[in-house]
Amino acid sequence: MRKLLSIMTATLALTLTGCGYNNFQTNDEQVKASWSEVINQYQRRADLVPNLVATVKGEAKFEQDTLTKVIEARSKATSIQATPELVNDPIAFQKFQAAQGELTGALSRLMVVSENYPNLRANQGFRDLSAQLEGTENRITVARNRYIKSVADYNVTVRSFPSNLTAMVMGYKEKTNFSVENEKEISKPPSVGFDTVPSNPAATASGTAK
Repeated sequence: MRKLLSIMTATLALTLTGCGYNNFQTNDEQVKASWSEVINQYQRRADLVPNLVATVKGEAKFEQDTLTKVIEARSKATSIQATPELVNDPIAFQKFQAAQGELTGALSRLMVVSENYPNLRANQGFRDLSAQLEGTENRITVARNRYIKSVADYNVTVRSFPSNLTAMVMGYKEKTNFSVENEKEISKPPSVGFDTVPSNPAATASGTAK
C-alpha cells in the first residue's frame, strides 16, 4: 500500500511539473515581489508630498488651485488599500492605477508651475525635494516595468498549453497589468503656456515677482 501511495505521489508530482505547476508558483512569487516594490515606491512618493506642499506654501502667491489638486490627488491615491489581492481584481486595480496617475499629473503640473517662481526654485529645500521626487519617479518606472514583465510571464503560463490545463484545474487566472497608454493620458500635465504673451504684462509681473 505504501509503495502504491509513493508511486501515485511521484506520478502526481511529475504530472504537475509537466503541466507547469512549479512555473505557476515561481511566477506568482515574482509577481508578488514586483508588486511589493511598486507599492513601496508609490508610498515613498506619497510620503514626499506633504513636505513638498509645505515648502511650496512658503511662496505666498503660488497657485492655490495647483496645490489643492496635489493634496486631493494624494488623498485619493493613499485611500486605496494596495493589498496583494488587488492584482486579482481588475476593477480595483484600475481605480488604483487611475488614482496614482492623477497624482503623477498633479505633481507634474506643480513642477511646471514652479518654474514661474524664481524664489521657489532658489529654495534649497524645494530643490532637494524636487530631486527626491524625480528619483522616486524613476524608481516607480523601474518597479512598474518589472511588475509588467512579471505579470506578462505569469499570464503566458496561464494561457499556454499544457500549463493552461493546470490553470483550469487549480483555478489560476490571468492577473491585471498596468495599461501604460491609458496612464500616459491620465498623467499628461496640462498646458501652462508660459510662452504666451499676456494681455496685461504689468499685472502678470506684479503677480509673480517677489
